[in-house]
Amino acid sequence: MADFQLKTMAPQPSGKASGTDHYATTTVAVEGMTCGACSSAVEGAFKDFAGVKSCSVSLILNRAVIIHDSSLLSPDKVVDMIEDRGFDATLISTVEPRTNQPDLMAPATTTTTTTVSVEGMTCGACTSAVEKGFATMDGILSVDVSLMMNRAVVVHDAAKVSPQTIVDTIEDRGFDALLISSVESKSQAAATQYAISTIGIEGMTCVSCSSSVEGGLKDVKGIASYQVSVTMGRAVVTHNPDVITAQQIADIIDGFFDARVISSDVHSSLKKDTKSQHLSVKIYGLQDEGSVADVERLISDLEGVQSAVISFNTAKADIEYYPSTIGIRTIFEAIEAAGYNALLSDSEESNAQLESLAKTKEIQGWRTAFIFSLSFAIPVFLISMIIPMFIKPLDFGKIQLPIPGLFLGDIVCLALTIPVQFGIGKRFYKSAWKSLRHGSATMDALVVLGTTTAFVFSCISMLISIISPPHNRPATVFDTCTMLITFISLGRYLENSAKGQTSTALSKLMSLAPPMATIYVDPKQQLQAQQNLLLDDIKTEPGFDINAIQERKVPTELLQIDDVVVLRPGDKIPADGIVTYGESFVDESMVTGEAMPIQKKPGSRLVGGTVNGTGRLDFKVTRAGRDTQLAQIVKLVQEAQTSRAPIQRMADIVAGYFVPGVISLGAITFFGWIILSHILPNPPAIFMSNASGGSIMVCLKLCISVIVFACPCALGLATPTAVMVGTGVGAENGILVKGGEALETATKVTKVVLDKTGTLTIGKMAVARSSQSALWSSSDWRLKRWWMLVGLAESSSEHPIGHAIANHAKTQLGIAHETGIDGQISNFSAVVGRGIAATILLAKDTKAHTMHIGNAAFLRESGIALNEADEKAASEGVSATTKSEKAPSGETFVFVAIDDTYAGHLSLSDEIKPDARYAVLALKRMGIKVAMVTGDQRGTALAVAAQVGIDRSQVWAGVSPDEKQDLVSIMQDEGEIVAMVGDGINDSPALATADIGIAMASGTDVAMEAADVVLMKSDNLLDIPASLHLSKTIFRRIRMNLLWACGYNIVGMPFAMGFFLPLGLHLHPMAAGAAMAASSVSVVGSSLLLKYWQRPSWMTMQGIDEEEAEMAMSGDAKWWQVWKRWSRGRATYQPVETAEV
Repeated sequence: MADFQLKTMAPQPSGKASGTDHYATTTVAVEGMTCGACSSAVEGAFKDFAGVKSCSVSLILNRAVIIHDSSLLSPDKVVDMIEDRGFDATLISTVEPRTNQPDLMAPATTTTTTTVSVEGMTCGACTSAVEKGFATMDGILSVDVSLMMNRAVVVHDAAKVSPQTIVDTIEDRGFDALLISSVESKSQAAATQYAISTIGIEGMTCVSCSSSVEGGLKDVKGIASYQVSVTMGRAVVTHNPDVITAQQIADIIDGFFDARVISSDVHSSLKKDTKSQHLSVKIYGLQDEGSVADVERLISDLEGVQSAVISFNTAKADIEYYPSTIGIRTIFEAIEAAGYNALLSDSEESNAQLESLAKTKEIQGWRTAFIFSLSFAIPVFLISMIIPMFIKPLDFGKIQLPIPGLFLGDIVCLALTIPVQFGIGKRFYKSAWKSLRHGSATMDALVVLGTTTAFVFSCISMLISIISPPHNRPATVFDTCTMLITFISLGRYLENSAKGQTSTALSKLMSLAPPMATIYVDPKQQLQAQQNLLLDDIKTEPGFDINAIQERKVPTELLQIDDVVVLRPGDKIPADGIVTYGESFVDESMVTGEAMPIQKKPGSRLVGGTVNGTGRLDFKVTRAGRDTQLAQIVKLVQEAQTSRAPIQRMADIVAGYFVPGVISLGAITFFGWIILSHILPNPPAIFMSNASGGSIMVCLKLCISVIVFACPCALGLATPTAVMVGTGVGAENGILVKGGEALETATKVTKVVLDKTGTLTIGKMAVARSSQSALWSSSDWRLKRWWMLVGLAESSSEHPIGHAIANHAKTQLGIAHETGIDGQISNFSAVVGRGIAATILLAKDTKAHTMHIGNAAFLRESGIALNEADEKAASEGVSATTKSEKAPSGETFVFVAIDDTYAGHLSLSDEIKPDARYAVLALKRMGIKVAMVTGDQRGTALAVAAQVGIDRSQVWAGVSPDEKQDLVSIMQDEGEIVAMVGDGINDSPALATADIGIAMASGTDVAMEAADVVLMKSDNLLDIPASLHLSKTIFRRIRMNLLWACGYNIVGMPFAMGFFLPLGLHLHPMAAGAAMAASSVSVVGSSLLLKYWQRPSWMTMQGIDEEEAEMAMSGDAKWWQVWKRWSRGRATYQPVETAEV
């Protein structure tokens, strides 16, 4: 039998070695224990187990404390062993022995994650070019380029490659790069480190661009993996910071496109409490190197600061600190107390502003380029085409100048074309040259080739006309040059504007946190002051400091753990925390997607980024800065939008050969028609027309049309734009999908495996029904007194079942759970594993009542006779050794005796979530099989399955965490694509093994880390089918985009190559340029339609009920209506009911 109270493992006195010095102390929350037999079962798991010193289990606190040798038994194994006993376990904490703590003074390994904003990327070829720039660079661990975000993330060794080198490398690739941040991270020497760096890349326009960048990163020593996103304009690289630095990675990319380091985050195998974090601070007011040394010493002497290095030239301080010991604001206050001003230089907000400005600058740049080129293109077009063909009397272009063969129209067109060709076109030349110099070709190379060919040909034609008699007016195509660049500039402007719309969801998320927060000057004394009712009383307390009620405003990024924040009506919540004072309703829709405001009171959890209602709240900060749930969501969405779906790999491969292939087709078209026009007896009429300028001019125009028309941009944008918009829509609806690969796999799911406790059920006991004896049910007055007596007696119980009964009694009486029942309790006693006894005197009563509440054995031992029918039902339970009797259906019976006479009983069960059966129904309607797995007994599992509509054959009970993982593997071997849904540490192995892991946000961090999809609304199981439906919708849009991009080239290319010239049909170079611009814009526009996604009506509880009612009225009952009728009516919550087992 376990101890009734939790045993405390007191430390040994100082100065004497403790017998537990080499042991770790692990605390585990254990759910499902109902009696002493349960706690004994948990203790029995560790009896005589090697490496376990002691085990203490508290039934009251639902906790187990195990002192063990962590080298022989890990904390995760402790959890697994408890799960094997049939209980749900959650790891609370593990305190390692001091001898196992890492030496914080040991030599540290420095890695840098550098984030660069890159402007000018327009396609996958651009991102590839940036990545390729780092191919041969030493010190780069990883590089990831995102076209949509215009960002490159490089993880590198700062000792080998500086952040500026990364920027230079990206700029060498033909893009403008701006350094956003470069974050160093030092961990202990024993730690295994890797860094993830983001590099912003500008200039990528298609998949060929990203292929160039990837080629630059391929086989680079120190780089483990890389992702290049054309749509987000960034590369994310995972690398060894000891081998290659983020700046080196950016330098590699810069050889192809303009790149800048956006961020560089170092990850370590050490636990968070032994891992330092990097802080970059701008310090203003430094006078000389002496003041630099003073500030360095000042910061380094602060407790929790590992190191501080300040550069006098940049006035930038790089600080390594331990967030568990010291906060950012403390460091800032120390700097400002010394007479200097400090500014956080690598905050997410400033990075977002820089990126936003960079995107706005690029959009405005293309708008200006379009307007400028259009102002020159229109006159050229009029002089070359419109006036000679339709307004011949005004054709001044045919006026011949004193120089034979030189005409006024040609001179004017040449003068108007040069500013467009070499002014606006300069950016195309720059990008094309850098990409070709590194052995790759992008869309810009095609633009340069097409327009330069037209320009050079026109100039040569003018020269020949001057040199060779009879000095006829030459055939020029200056209008082709100007109009092509005009159309391409328009296309880039529209494309970048549309791409900016794809990230609106992410921008909204990043703007949710307020810039400033109001905190109390002295949070500890303020918490004490809140316990007093009147301000006058507070002032008279000895030692009270008036500063306790003083407030101050601080930037949100400077909030620290344990700060107490003041929230007034309408305030945005700046960090995660727990309410300490006040009541209000909070709008969490922007983070979780929950439509209705949630009531918050002392003890309730708050999420940063949500909005307070009309009440005032004070809350204590538990997570701030980059550790908040909002920051993690933003990071997850950014990573998802940067990642590449498997379907995109084929598009990337095609894009890698696209530009050389197009150039080859252009050459074949030119020389092919040159030959055909001379050998065919009746060539197409266009070759015979004088207006066409001769056969060479016709062939040249066809060649230019082929080169300009074929655009790899649409192919490269098809997937990432859809992924970006889709994941943003999912985040707005509380569905976080971790990347394109998870999206694609989710569309193939054939079977969903649901964990029971905490997923299908609430995980807490609730009263399912009650029965009173004839005496106590004879009138409403007696029934009310029955609930008052039972509720008051159980209100003193610490048992989970006692809490459930007390709360249910208060609900029946119409009072709040926090409110007590009027009356007095005396002679209270709790018999472990049996029940409780007490004497109750209700308010305004003169007679006290003796209460006995417990199992059948407890009442019999007290000399109380039970109702035969009820005792028979209980005798069919598992045992008579618990406080209650547990029936095979999962229900727990509790018997009540008042004044030594049987008065009734209650049955309790785990509470099933209201939408559990609707979620199962929706999954089945999607054609997906549904199974349930649990560590609980089979009778309970079958009862739950019967209530939610899961087939008996798809129920697995009594399954340990390892067996859950094995079960998923067996299903996969049978050909199923498995999605596992869970919320606990015990589910994490199965979540990781499944093809798709879906975790509830209310679960553990371990489970959410192992999952591919995270559902922010833990109480809405209909988000499970909604997440799969959204994934399918996104993937259909991707396939539609790819089909359009490929079909556009397949259908249009024959026209451009002149296949239909015999019919008089061909594609003019200007029309080819317009079509090329339209293709990219149409693909991005198609992806933007995903913003209007909504879950179908049959995926909501109301919609299912309405559809069932309509079809029942029409008599057209489907299988799922039949199932619905069989599964009983809908209730506020659904308890586990008796099922035939």
